[in-house]
Formats: sequence, structure tokens, C-alpha cells
Amino acid sequence: MSSLSRELVFLILQFLEEEKFKESVHRLEKESGFFFNMKYFEEKIQAGEWDEVEKYLSGFTKVDDNRYSMKIFFEIRKQKYLEALDRQDKPKAVEILVSDLRVFSTFNEELFKEITQLLTLGNFRENEQLSKYGDTKTARSIMLIELKKLIEANPLFRDKLVFPALKTSRLRTLINQSLNWQHQLCKNPRPNPDIKTLFTDHTCTPSNGPHTSTPTPVTLPVAAVVKPTAYSSLGAHTPFSVGAAAANANALAGWMVNSSVSSSVQAAVVNASSMPVPQNQGVAILKHPRTPPAAPSMVDYQTADHEFMKRLRPVQSIEEVAYPTSRQQSSWSLDDLPRTVAFTLHQGSTVTSMDFHPSLHTLLLVGSSNGDITLWELMSRERLVSKPFKIWDMTACSLQFQVIFKATITKDKPISVSRVTWSPDGSFVGVAFTKHLIHLYAYTAPNDLRQHLEVDAHSGAVNDLAFAHPNKQLCVVTCGDDKIIKVWELTGRKLYNFEGHVAPVYSICPHYKENIQFIFSTATDGKIKAWLYDNLGSRVDYDAPGHSCTTMLYSADGSRLFSCGTSKEGDSYLVEWNESEGAIKRAYSGLRKKSAGVVQFDTTQNHFLAVGEDNQIKFWDMDNNNVLTSIDAEGGIPNLPRLRFNKEGNLLAVTTADNGFKILVNAAGVKSLKAIESTAYFEGLRPPVESTAIKASGSASVTNVNAVNCKLERSSPARSTPIILGVDHLSRSFDKQRSVEDAVDKPKPWLLTEIQDPIQCQQVTMPESTDTSSKVVRLLYTNSGAGILALGSNGVQKLWKWGRNEQNPSGKATASVAPLHWQPNSGLLMANDVSGVNLEEAIPCIALSKNDSYVTSACGGKVSLFNMMTFKVMTTFMATPPASTFLAFHPQDNNILAIGMEDSTIHIYNVRVDEVKSKLKGHQKRITGLAFSTNLNILVSSGADAQLCVWSIDTWEKRKSVAIHMVSAKATVGETRVQFHSDQIRLLVVHETQLAIYDASKMDRIRQWLPQDALPAPISHAAYSCNSQLIYAAFYDGNIGVFDADSLRLRCRIAPSAYLPQADLNGSQAMYPLVVAVHPQEPTQFAVGLGDGSVKVIEPKESEGKWGSSPPVDNGIPNGRTSSSTTSNHALDQMQRRE
Repeated sequence: MSSLSRELVFLILQFLEEEKFKESVHRLEKESGFFFNMKYFEEKIQAGEWDEVEKYLSGFTKVDDNRYSMKIFFEIRKQKYLEALDRQDKPKAVEILVSDLRVFSTFNEELFKEITQLLTLGNFRENEQLSKYGDTKTARSIMLIELKKLIEANPLFRDKLVFPALKTSRLRTLINQSLNWQHQLCKNPRPNPDIKTLFTDHTCTPSNGPHTSTPTPVTLPVAAVVKPTAYSSLGAHTPFSVGAAAANANALAGWMVNSSVSSSVQAAVVNASSMPVPQNQGVAILKHPRTPPAAPSMVDYQTADHEFMKRLRPVQSIEEVAYPTSRQQSSWSLDDLPRTVAFTLHQGSTVTSMDFHPSLHTLLLVGSSNGDITLWELMSRERLVSKPFKIWDMTACSLQFQVIFKATITKDKPISVSRVTWSPDGSFVGVAFTKHLIHLYAYTAPNDLRQHLEVDAHSGAVNDLAFAHPNKQLCVVTCGDDKIIKVWELTGRKLYNFEGHVAPVYSICPHYKENIQFIFSTATDGKIKAWLYDNLGSRVDYDAPGHSCTTMLYSADGSRLFSCGTSKEGDSYLVEWNESEGAIKRAYSGLRKKSAGVVQFDTTQNHFLAVGEDNQIKFWDMDNNNVLTSIDAEGGIPNLPRLRFNKEGNLLAVTTADNGFKILVNAAGVKSLKAIESTAYFEGLRPPVESTAIKASGSASVTNVNAVNCKLERSSPARSTPIILGVDHLSRSFDKQRSVEDAVDKPKPWLLTEIQDPIQCQQVTMPESTDTSSKVVRLLYTNSGAGILALGSNGVQKLWKWGRNEQNPSGKATASVAPLHWQPNSGLLMANDVSGVNLEEAIPCIALSKNDSYVTSACGGKVSLFNMMTFKVMTTFMATPPASTFLAFHPQDNNILAIGMEDSTIHIYNVRVDEVKSKLKGHQKRITGLAFSTNLNILVSSGADAQLCVWSIDTWEKRKSVAIHMVSAKATVGETRVQFHSDQIRLLVVHETQLAIYDASKMDRIRQWLPQDALPAPISHAAYSCNSQLIYAAFYDGNIGVFDADSLRLRCRIAPSAYLPQADLNGSQAMYPLVVAVHPQEPTQFAVGLGDGSVKVIEPKESEGKWGSSPPVDNGIPNGRTSSSTTSNHALDQMQRRE
């Protein structure tokens, strides 16, 4: 919107205020976003009209605009929540918690949990931080003081808090002046004219006789302007068209010319047919502006556009235009779209950005809200590299950032990734963060990202990052909250600084037409600008549809330009631009109204558009306005998922609501992912011709292999960096026949990774001093991943927490930083009632609620429910005998517990009403394991009788019972544990004699592993990794095995000498892990509980990033040799085909 249009809004606001149109005044304030009426805002706060408060506020900012906005919304919603609690309206408080406050859990999980805990208190003032909370009126007044400070500090409210000084009735005065001017221009001016309308220009009716009197000044009567419905536009807002020839030869030049004439492209959406204007009139208008010379901004734009036009006209023929407007329609079908879910991978934190490698099409780069970036190989589903957020050189950062970073650490708020992207040749990775920084990594090998450059790039968030080639030089382009676009050399030297936006710059789109390099930029106020790589300012200034956050993308061949964005009101727009006119060529329909955030989109195959919205993925044919099809990707995706196609368009990555992403495929995508079966991934990295010398070098490296790093095919010196990065991506075309031949002709050398020394892995021990009187018999990570909960054989639970600091910015559990033993100020212990219990015979059990709010446990006595914040016992239940032996929360209701009993029964217990709802009978001995599957709607139980029972969650009736397959007749007793794979179909069954995988839909065994060879001892405990790609198993001799979860093949052995002190190894009593726990977000991290009361958290070395590698497979047998360590049948293959 032009400055004159903005001023007109202020005049209308003054008019409405004078005419007492109160509701209209505030509605226009909100819809225009030009003036924030602090007085009105205060009135609504004091009145507790929270819906109106947020509705008004939404016209100026959204929750996630910046940290000030987030804090404003949080304070308002927190006050609303506290008031509901204060009047004992728990249902309303729960509604506010779920619908209003949950959004903040993404940014501060611990704070959200603390707020949730207030529901459990009789009076929230029992919380120490809220002990001074007074009455409602006082609390609102205190909050208002804080809100005023936040609003004044918020850059989005800059210049919006003061109404301009206007003379009274300024709009009437201007209308009177206009009418006087019209009256003076009358051919037959009459004295005292009668003004009856403002809808048409004023003219005096000719009199019968000659008229020579001087025109009488016109004064508009008040009655003449009562409630006018509309006013004429102050200027032309319809797009001007230019000649077809000019559009073809210099499309972008035409756009730039016309953008100065049309200040708003929004009109193209409203009115598709523009006014007929003679050819080249737009250019004429620029050459002969109607604006007086006193308007310097208009003169500046003329000069800039004129220079831009000269540079956009290369001396070449029409035939050399890179992207002709005519396009040949190729045949296509819905099957070309990747719509089938292949698998889901767990990232560990909310995925904020994704990008596929430009030529290695199954290599996916992922950025997260906790600041981590991860490189995934989708064929093997491996996390090749994971880089947590770290500041490489704090001394090189600005003082402002150092202060902000320390404040962020103190407030326990992570620095998130806002953008990850590959350079066009795939040799560099760019990462932008929500605070100041960008990181560049050099991609030198499949599992190696090397630090290249760190830049303190912007003040505030860096909102976008892209690579470009100005002057044939690879550069990085960034934009941020400081309203600036910057261009950097790869050395860190700043080349250009583009200023001109008046709001934070939301996204950038570098591109080129013919030999012209340029950048499109969009700001949070909807302004779109275009820049050449010079210092002459922007060449375009107009509004995007929705006047808010917008992203622009070109089709793969660069011939078509699209944009997608969402207004502050939640209305989303997906459009194609006509480059020759700077107008909208096509507006796509089918987007939902009132979105809670900005929708994301991508293009593929030069034919399709995809948008993530309304828990769905919607597809459009580029040449059709209507939605082509939509899918929900089998559920589990968020309201506004992020999505990204690979360059071939056969894979689509889509974020999930549970901190992961799904990979969708078409038929070609299925083939590319299955290439791992014939080791095509490794073969694709080979250069077409290898010299004998290189092969010899590679062979020599086998004999000198390090015990930890056995990844010969990925990091062998035989493959230099230029060869790996320069390989033609067509060599990875996944030709299965060729790959199989290569795999047979060139078998891969493989060695089991052995971890035998503490320096070969990362580990941390807690506590430092051991307590041999209490073994750690049960072990859990908190669901947030920031703590570990250990239950001792004495019935006491201990909680260790990791804090957020410079050494651990994410605040998550890590083996590189020691945690703190956490207790409330009261000094309470979480101790179970063990009076009258023989602890030697007691079987401890524990379960943690999904939101980490409370933990339930028992140790031979009653089951206790503890508040995780205060450690207080909230209630006890299930008096003995019989004693409880296993606990599991219902996955969909934290009030329902499945309790396995010593007498072989299972009780379905409702904590809220203190009642056993069902009692399940089917086992012969005590219950040792319980696992729910929401996909199959079943509960699976295991017992000391080596039986597995399947129960319906709906009716609690037994569906099936099967006996665990024992290879020998020995020991059919002992603990049997069960755990579901993340697909909720495959089931891990753990017994001291075996690991087994079952298809729980039929209870067919599809894999089995028996202790022998490198791991001959009985199994003490085992568990899936969080992404279900690995299985960690502990053994009675102290060894720990890391298995591939799909094949049950051993990939890494961790010897006791790697993590146990020498005293324990030489002691008379064997020390070994009694229990294994896995990190809920980091698949390579696990913890073990030991008999001396200590807990060890273990991770691979950061340089490794994973536990060994899977053995190559030839006809299902490692290295082509039969082995008695693996038994299997064909059920897995059948199951994979079903998937």
C-alpha cells in the first residue's frame, strides 16, 4: 500500500471516530494494521474480554512472529488460564491449556509441563512462583504493565502506537477543497452550488443566460457526507498490460516497468480483467510522471527502472531466450505423484526445514527446532550425520548476540533452525538459525559435514538462506528480522547489503533470466521487492496476495513463477505470476480459510504444486485452478506440515506431528529406495573407472581398519573428495540388474564394529558415587528427552535432568555433559511404600505419563502415583496381595492404567474414579510385560510362562494366545518383555534366550536371534531405539549388542571394558546392565542401569555418529556365508510387500 493510501486510512479512522462509529474504528485499525490503539487494548484487558483482545492483536502480529509477540500472547493466555483455575473452572482451564497454551510447548516444553501441573493443585498459589498472585483485577493491571513494555519493544509495532497529528475533520476539509477545485473548473460556475452527491464529479447546470460571476467557494454540508459507502481510488491500482513482443523477449523487464505504475498486485486477484491501455502506455507514464517533481521517491524509481531495463536487454536474438512461454503438454497421471507412504523416520525434535541433495536423490537434509541438523540416507534409513547446535567461535560473534544467547540459555529456550539448503552442486550445506547466525558446512563424504563458515549475519532471526551465482561466483544470500537482505562470499566477506523493506524479510528467491541475476524478496507485511546485484535499490515494490508472509518458487525448469502465503487473518493464497506484467496469471482454489500459521508449498516435475494444510497434502496441476487430489498420508501429520520434493519428483518428505517426517513415493521412488537391497548406494558412489592403484589403496586400508570406524566404502582414502562429489548422479539411477551384478562381482569387506575402550565412545555416569545397596532395576527417559528416571530395588526413584547451557544448548540428555540430580525444594524423595515387603523378592515396576506430569510405580506394595514436579504422592491404589509386576499407561488416556499382577491377571484400572474396569485372565504365571498398539487396537501381554496374549482394547476380550518359540527344551521360565515397533505392527519380544520379531496382526514370528558367537551370554534386557531402526540388548556378561532392527543382525558390540570401571571388571561379583532405556529422540543414545546403583548414558563418538554399519546382505545371508546366529522365515518379506 502506498504512503498516500496509508494516510487515507488514518483520515478515515479520524472520520469514523468523530462520527462515533466505534466498532468500525477498531475493526479498521485491526484490518489495516496501521495504528494500534493502546487505550482500547487496555479496556478489553481490564474487562477480561480475551477473545476480543486476541482478535484485535492478531491484526498486528502472530504468536510466532518474534519473541516479543510470543511473550505477549503467552502472558495473555496464561492470565486467562489462571483466572479459570482461580474460579475453579477446571474444564475451561483444560480447554485453554489444550487450545491456547499448547502452542508454546514447542518452544519450551518444561514450562508447558509446569503449567500443566497447576491443574493438579487445589490452589495454584501453592506453586512457589505464583504464591504472590493476588486478585484478578490486580493481576490484570500488573500484566498490562508488562504487555506495554513488550509492545513498545516489539519492532512490528514500530510507528503504530502514535496516531498522526491531524486537524479536526481533515477528511471533510480535503473533500471541500476538491469540490472547490471542481467548481472552479466548471464551464458555467454558479454561486452557492447545491452539492447532492460525492459519487460523481461536481458540475454546475448551465443557466439560461450568460454567466460571468466568480465561482463561489463550496463548503460541504455535514449532511452530504453521512455514512458514504465508498470513495474513489486515489490512484490507478489496476495492472497495465504491455505488448506481447516485449513480454516475450524481456519478460522480467516488463514486470519491473509496470510495477511502478501499479502499487498493488492484489487487484489482479480481485479483478482479473484490467483496464484497456494503449501499448507501452506504462512506459510513457514512467517517462512523464504525473507526480510533481517534489516527490523524490518517484524520481528515484524512474532512474532505477530505466537502468534496470537497459541491463535486462542483452543483445541477442529471440531464439536464445532460455525459457520460452510456449510449453508442450506431456502425458501424466496421478500415479506420477508420490502419494504412498514408504516409511516414517523420527528426527527427535520438530522438523522446521528439509532439502534433498540436488543429485543424490535419496539424501535428505533436515533441520529441527532444537537447533540440530541431520543428514539422512533414505535408502538405508540411516542417520548419516547429526550436528547439534553449537557456536563455533563465540568471540567472533557480536556483543548483541552474546547477550541474547546468554539470555536464551538462561530462559531455557533453544535456538532453532529456520532454513537448511544445499548449494546447487551439492558441495555445501547452508543453515540459518532463529538467532543471528548462519552456518556453512562442506559436504566432503557421505557421512562427513565439515565446518566451513560461521557468520553473525543478522540482528534477530535469520529467516531464509539461499545460494546464488552472481558474477559466476557461488555466494550465500540471507535475510532476517532486521529487514535487510545480505549477500556473502564463502569466505564470510559481505558483498551486498540490500535495504528497503520496512518489515522483517520473510523469504528470498534468487534466480536468473538469460544472463540477468536477481533476487526476489518478500517481507512479513506482504511487500515483494526485486534486486539486482548492485547498490541501486529495489526495482519492484508491490503487495503479495494476503499482504503478509509469502514464499516464491520457480518451477524446476525456471519458466514459471509461483507464490504461496497466508494473511494475518489466516486466508491462504496460491498463485502463478505473469512475469511479463507483474500481475497474477492464475489463482488456485481449494485452500482452507483461517489457517493458524503460514502454509508451505513446493513444486515438482514442472507440472505439479503441493501445499501442506489442514493435516493434508493438497496437489494441483499447474495448469488447472482446482485441487487435483489431496491425501492425509495415513494420518499423523500436523495442521500445517512442511514438505519437500526431491529433484526427480519421485520422493516427497512431509513432517509429522510427533517430531519426525514421512517419505512418500511413486513407483519410481519405490525402486530407488529398494536399491539398498543390492547395495546400489555404495556402488553409486564409485567413479565409473577406478585405477589399480586406487583399488590397491582401498584393499590396504582393510588390513589397517580401526576397530571403531569400519565404514570402508564411505570413508576409505581410496575415494578422494572430488571423485565423490563429482560423480555423475546418473550412476545412481538404481538400475537393479547392474547393481546386483556389481554386488556379486565385488563383495563388500565388512567387519563387526567392536567398542572395547572408553575413548571409543561418549559416556557419562550418574551418580559419581555408587550405591550397591540399591540396584537400578527400572529405567526411563522422560518423554521430553531432558531427563532420566531410575527406580532402585529399594523402591526409591531418582531423577536426573540436563540443563540448557553453552555446552548443551538443546537441554536434552547427552553423554557429553553431566546431568544434575534433581529434587524439589522440599527435599522429598519419590519413595514407594515398602513396609512389610521382602525387597529381595519384590518386582519393581514403573510407568511415566505421556506429558511427564506424573509417574506411577510400585515395589512389592501398593501402586503410588507421584507428581513429577513436587514428588508428592497424589494417591495410592491396588493393595497387596497380589503385588503389581508391570505398569503401562493407555496411549490415549492417561487416566487408564494396565496393571500386570503377580497372580497372572491384568487389571484395567481408571485412576480418576479409582476403579478396576476389567480384569483379564489368560496367563499361568506373573505378568512381565505389557505393550499397546493403537494401529491394531490391541494390548499384548507377556508372562513368566513364556506366553504372549493379545487383548482387544475396545472390549478387553482375549483375541489370541501364543507360546514363545523355544529352540531348546531348557528354561521356558523367566521374564519376557514386549515392545512395539514405531509402525505399531511389528513386536519385539525379549527373553533371556532370544530376541524375536513378531507380526502382531497375526502373531507370526518373522525373525529370531539366539545368543552365540560374539554374544553367547543370556540376555538381561533389550529395547528398540526411538526410530525402531536399532535394538540395544544387554547381556549377563556385561556385553551390549547393537542390532539392525529389521534383520536382527549384529552391527556393533560394546564390551564391558568400554563402560565399566576396572574395579568392577576385576571384582568377585559380575557387574552387568540390568535394564536398557533409549532416548526418545536420539536413536544412537541409550542408557543402562547397573547393579551398583549407577546409570550410564552412552553415545557413539561425535565423529562417528552411529554404531557401526549393517552387514551386507547376499540372498539374506551376511557375506554369502551361512550363520547359525540368525534364523528367519519368509514372513518379513511378505510383510514388506504389504507395506
